[in-house]
Amino acid sequence: MNHDRPVDNAPYLTHHHGGLTVEGWSRAAVQSYWRVPELKVGFDLGAQPWDFMGTPNWFVSHAHLDHIAALPVYVARRRMMKMEPPTIFVPSEAVDDVKRLMMVFQRLDRGRQTAHIEGVDPGDEIDLSRELVVTVFATTHTVPSRGFVVWDRRQKLKDEYLGLPGEKIRDLRMAGTPVTREVRLPLVCYTGDTSPAGLDDYPAAYEAKILITELSFIRAAHRREKIHKYGHMHLDDFLERADRFRNELIVAGHFSTRYHPTEIQRVLDRKLPAALKAKMKLWI
Repeated sequence: MNHDRPVDNAPYLTHHHGGLTVEGWSRAAVQSYWRVPELKVGFDLGAQPWDFMGTPNWFVSHAHLDHIAALPVYVARRRMMKMEPPTIFVPSEAVDDVKRLMMVFQRLDRGRQTAHIEGVDPGDEIDLSRELVVTVFATTHTVPSRGFVVWDRRQKLKDEYLGLPGEKIRDLRMAGTPVTREVRLPLVCYTGDTSPAGLDDYPAAYEAKILITELSFIRAAHRREKIHKYGHMHLDDFLERADRFRNELIVAGHFSTRYHPTEIQRVLDRKLPAALKAKMKLWI
C-alpha cells in the first residue's frame, strides 16, 4: 500500500516493466480493475481507486459485477471533479443494459451519468492516438466477453526506399507514392475472464510485451473441464502452453478466493518451469 495517496479507498498493486506501469487488483468474484497510466487506458471497473479517476478510457471485458460495478461511481466522480466525460468500451451485447443501469443511478443519485458508452465486437479497432490503437478479440466466458490489445504503431520507410536521399523520398511522397508502411508492436494484452481458447484463438495475446490475464484455479483436484465450462483457466493450462508465451511479462491474477496467497505462491513456485516463472508476476 502507498500511504501517500490522498484517498486510499481501494487497494492496488503496482509493477513497472519496460517503461510501462501496471496498476490494479483482481480477485475472482470480488473485484477486478487495472490500468496502464502511460497509455491512458484502464481495464474493468470492479472497483475504482480514487487515483484511477484521471484515466479517461476504460475497456470492460464483460458485465459481471466484479468487473463493472464501479462504473457509475467512476463516472460520477469525474463529473464531480469537472473532468471531461470518459469513454467506456463494453461488449456490444451489453451496451443497452449498461446505459439503462446508468440512467437508474442517475435517477437515484440525482447526478448526471455522463459518459460515452461504446459497444465493441471482435475485430474492431479503436484509435487512442496517432501512435496507439486497440484491437478487440473474442474471449470465452459465461456472458459476452472481449479481450483487448494495445498496439504501438509507427510508419516505417518501405524497404525498397531505404538508402534513397531525403529529397528523392520527398518527391515520391509529393507525387502520391506511398513510401511508408505501418508497423505494429503489441504492448499490452488484457484478457479479462476467459478459458484458454481466448488466448489460443488470438496469437497476439502470446506476443504482447505485457500480458494481463487470469489464473483462477491452481489445485489439481479442481477439474479443468468444469473450469473451462465457466470461462476460467487452471494452472495446468499455463504449464501446457509454457513454450508459447513470448511475452516479456505475464501478470497473473483473478485467483479464486478459495486460496490463501501463501498457497498460491507455494504451488506456483513448485510447478512453474524456470523460464515461465521468470516472466510471471503473481498479483496476490
